[in-house]
Amino acid sequence: MRLSTPARVILAIVTGVILLVVYLPLFVVLVNSFSTSTSLTWPPPGLTLEWWGKAFQSAGALDAVLTSVQVAIIATVIALILGTLISFALQRFDFFGRESISLLIILPIALPGIITGIALNNFFRTIMGVPLSIWTVVIAHATFCIVTVFNNVIARLRRTGTNLEEASADLGAGVWTTFRLVTFPQLRSALLAGGMLAFALSFDEIIVTTFTAGSGVTTLPIYILNNMFRPNQAPVVSVIAVVLVLVSIVPIYLAQRLSGSEQTRR
Repeated sequence: MRLSTPARVILAIVTGVILLVVYLPLFVVLVNSFSTSTSLTWPPPGLTLEWWGKAFQSAGALDAVLTSVQVAIIATVIALILGTLISFALQRFDFFGRESISLLIILPIALPGIITGIALNNFFRTIMGVPLSIWTVVIAHATFCIVTVFNNVIARLRRTGTNLEEASADLGAGVWTTFRLVTFPQLRSALLAGGMLAFALSFDEIIVTTFTAGSGVTTLPIYILNNMFRPNQAPVVSVIAVVLVLVSIVPIYLAQRLSGSEQTRR
């Protein structure tokens, strides 16, 4: 369907306005990370690399980055294992309550973060009697990271079907040989895309983390929140925010490229 010239112009203007609203604040944060002003006055009175040096020398910021990376990696590994197993169970087997289980798996990413955070906080502290720690954060992150892996893997399983696996079995290959040589290669890009999206979601998550982190656990988003309004810390926080955006964009971009290249090959 071809759009008329006025419709294309209006669509272009609306798209431009939306992109401007979304990305202009990010550009302001980027510029502020080079500002010579400690109060982040606009426009910046000058530009400097001083805050970047201080940010990369800050022990608190580096510890927060390390904690976020550790949590994201462990949560992603858990999500890859459980999300893949659940995908196979729901796609390859027919049993009572399958659709309900599928809904329950997807639900955590659709719920408001504050609801998930409160529910998990009550579960850990009240029901289980477990003190909040880095492991409660990992479990909390894994609950919604599973969804990204599940969606990618089950979509791939639906497209590929079972013909190649059945042919492999007919030729005498065992279950693990078929999985290694036939099933896994078909799922590889979906697993990579789901894993990178899960890592990005975990790395910059703050709401659920706030409710499930112990007193000694500080991820990078929490570090930014705690230092945002402290005197002389605003430029350093801007630098860390820029780094957080870049770290989040890279896996999302790679996941998109993987998904796009897979669709092109098909």
